[in-house]
Amino acid sequence: MRAIDAGGVGIAFALDGERRLVGTLSDGDVRRALLRGVPPSGPLAPHMNPNYRSVGTGAGRAEVLDLMQALQLDQIPVVDADGRLAGLHLIHEILGSVTRPNEAVVMAGGRGTRLSPLTETVPKPLVRVAGRPILERIVLHLVGHGIRRVHLSVNYLGRLIEEHFGDGSRFGCRIEYLREDRPLGTGGSLSLLPALPGHPLVVMNGDLVTQVDLGAMLDYHGREGCRATVGVRPYLHTVPYGCLEIEGGRVKRLTEKPRLLQVVNAGVYVLEPDLVSQVPSGREFPVTELLEDAVSRGETVGAFEIAEDWIDVGRREDLRLANEGKSRADGL
Repeated sequence: MRAIDAGGVGIAFALDGERRLVGTLSDGDVRRALLRGVPPSGPLAPHMNPNYRSVGTGAGRAEVLDLMQALQLDQIPVVDADGRLAGLHLIHEILGSVTRPNEAVVMAGGRGTRLSPLTETVPKPLVRVAGRPILERIVLHLVGHGIRRVHLSVNYLGRLIEEHFGDGSRFGCRIEYLREDRPLGTGGSLSLLPALPGHPLVVMNGDLVTQVDLGAMLDYHGREGCRATVGVRPYLHTVPYGCLEIEGGRVKRLTEKPRLLQVVNAGVYVLEPDLVSQVPSGREFPVTELLEDAVSRGETVGAFEIAEDWIDVGRREDLRLANEGKSRADGL
């Protein structure tokens, strides 16, 4: 009981001489034992749980959150390959210690033709990466950063997405659907929001596998006074040929397989509410046009570099990389 009180997380762990985890004892286990008349000096073994659930050291946030919610667990221990206690996941840490007032829109209506035939019967956002649908990873990532209201823009095979996510309660959030009766591009569905958000809106493409720090991105957006913020990534392309600089019909310089660095749009945005109100209704509209208009008016459009893993699963090669746990940055 002293160990549980000192730890402050409602649970204690029983270890053997090799620090292998052999059982857990929650404050509820102690309470039930005392109510049965067991004295505090009694042995621990009959009251601890030797059939505890745990995760390995490589388990990601989405896997841990899914297990906690499915089994209604507030804590779950981390054990290494030898069964030794390596850490502890807490539900409030997984969900994020601060609930943010921001809402998010995820564009999940595309057909994903470049991933055909995988997408003939499954919408691209439900294609699995390492056993979990891409869109589920995104939703859990949003929840993990404190965002509790998520809008999914759906069109192609949208009913399958709605059946999978329901009202979002299983994923720790409230999910609403923006139903496109025809494709509206990467920004047009913002006009379908039931009301303008009261805080900066997070917008993401529905085919991203990324660990972008959304909290840091929102903080940057507010700190810099941006009207819009774009998540960006460096992209280094190697030209597979020798290149020549020619002047007046003569070769001035030769470069063998040069590497060209560009900064690319990563498909993650933060938009001010009144900027969202400028999205036209009833027609296809790319979100980049909204940004271009803001730039042309001299408004501040910030660039937030995504340093974490990021890959746009738009092609079969990208899907292969994602399933191998590689970021597109690995090939830069």
